[in-house]
Amino acid sequence: MDFNIRPALQLTQALLPATRAAHFGRIINITSLVTRGLAFRFSYAAAKAALESMTRTMAIELAANRITANAVAPGPTESELFRANNPRGTEEEVRYLRRVPMERFAQPAEIVGTVAFLASNAAAYSTGQTFLVDGGASLGTL
Repeated sequence: MDFNIRPALQLTQALLPATRAAHFGRIINITSLVTRGLAFRFSYAAAKAALESMTRTMAIELAANRITANAVAPGPTESELFRANNPRGTEEEVRYLRRVPMERFAQPAEIVGTVAFLASNAAAYSTGQTFLVDGGASLGTL
């Protein structure tokens, strides 16, 4: 909880006076596909689900100030940490790929693209949402 919720809350609190005064702001929190359920991820899933709930509450409370709050929930993403825990050719890698209809892992730039959209004026009317960037892994599970 200290790693996944506290920094997002403290950063938002620190920036809120300026964003309220400007009547403009974008809050974008990074959650995870595991909030939809994944074995052996209890603590992480609980923290990320709390962050999604916090994001929705912020969206309600800050909408009148033209501040949006959204979350991005990536699925398995090709990163150093992911590869350290799921080396190529292992059963862990295969287990993750079985869940992704696109049959590949996300690239970090694909997650960044969604964040960039949410930070832009094109997303000015989107708030309180969790954007799943998961190659279809959540399909049939919501």
